[in-house]
Parts: sequence; structure tokens; C-alpha cells
Amino acid sequence: MLDPRSEIYPTIEYRPIQPSDLEALEKIHLALFPIRYEREFFLNVVNGHGIVSWGAVDTSRSDDRRDEIIGFVTTRMIAAKDSEIEDLFRYNSSRKDLTLVYILTLGVVDSYRNLGIASSLVREVVKYAASISNCRGVYLHVISYNQPAISFYKKMLFKLVRRLPLFYYIRGQHYDSYLFVYYVNGGRSPCSPLEIVTSFVVDFRAFVKMLVAKFWTKEDHCNPRWARCQESNTLLSPQTNKRIISGDNTRCHV
Repeated sequence: MLDPRSEIYPTIEYRPIQPSDLEALEKIHLALFPIRYEREFFLNVVNGHGIVSWGAVDTSRSDDRRDEIIGFVTTRMIAAKDSEIEDLFRYNSSRKDLTLVYILTLGVVDSYRNLGIASSLVREVVKYAASISNCRGVYLHVISYNQPAISFYKKMLFKLVRRLPLFYYIRGQHYDSYLFVYYVNGGRSPCSPLEIVTSFVVDFRAFVKMLVAKFWTKEDHCNPRWARCQESNTLLSPQTNKRIISGDNTRCHV
């Protein structure tokens, strides 16, 4: 068997996961994750029932295991409105068909670590998501204590958008989760610092115009210009601003 850590690097190829990968897929999941996955999950993965997945194989092996997966990523397509990050796409609320790709599991066997395999698998997912015109991002959860995974997704330019308290329950213990997003096809969070400042400036200008109009008007009812200012101020309600600031605070505390 070729040692993947030797000076001769293995030849890694990527392909869809198939039914013959069932046993190896279960074995790797069992070795890598603290969560036990049901048999139905693996059957759905290898048969492509609602799950899109990729496997990494070492074709430089000289034995009959050259097509055995040594890494994998499994994903599911979901509607943006059914995700925890629907609010991040509120500027596109008129689009009811927006979708997201959710990464279910990602793993590489220990002997093939640090060869860029996980990065290549994630890039396959991002490329797939970008090829779907109504898809706006790839997202996933990372358990709070998994610092290597957190660093990995930051390196892959995923955005840490929030922290979910007590998201996981493993072996009688609760753990928080970090939620990461990689935006595609123009999808983006409206909660960037620049956009928060811009929203504040727009709101402040509308408020000033409202005061000026109220000072100069001699009538009890509002003229058309006053109505427009009032409408603009309503759209930037205190509740909406509070939600944006709260989301930003969550990121700062992580």
C-alpha cells in the first residue's frame, strides 16, 4: 500500500459516491464522528436519494482498493425559507424559489490528512452550488469545540454568521454550534458593517426630513413628500435594527 505521507504523493480523483461505497462510508463515519448515523442515511447517500455527494479515491494504489473512498462530502439541497438563515436573504424575500446547499458531513481518513483533499471536496460543493441559478449559498454547522474545522472553513472563506446555543446533544452533554455560510450567485448577508452604517444614514436622513417637514407644514395632514419620509422610516423599524445588531453581536462574541 502506498504511504500517502511519503515523498510520492498519491493521485486523488473525485467522483460521485455510489452503492459500492456503502461499507467504506459507514466505517469512516464511525471512525470520525461522535454521532451515530442510521443505516437509512447511508443508503440515501449511496443511492442519491435526496443527497448529493462526492468521494475521493486514491487511484495510485496498486491493490484492489484503488477505487475505495478515502474522503467524502455529503450535501442536501434545501429551500432557503426552510433554513436557519432565511433572514440573511431578506432582501430577496420576493423570491420564493431560492435554495441553499447544506453540507451534512465532510471527512477524510487519518492517513490522507493535510493533502488538500477536504478543500477539494468543499470546492466541488461550491462549484455545484454556483451552477444552480437560484442557489444562494452553501452552509453548515460546526460544533463549538472543533477548532480545526472552524479554522478550516474560515480558510475556505466561509462566513461565520452566528452561534446557536445548545444545538448539539451528544452523550448527555449540550454543545453550541457555529453556523458558516459561503455565498454564491449574488447571495450575501445584508448585515455587513458597511450596510448597517448605510441603513443608519438613510434612516437618519429620513428622520431629519420628517422633522423639517413637520416644522414647516401648517396643515394637520401630511403632504406627499412627508408620506414618503414616513414610509421610509417605517421600513427601518427599531425591531429590524435590533435584529441586525443582535446578529452582529453574535459574530463578535464567537
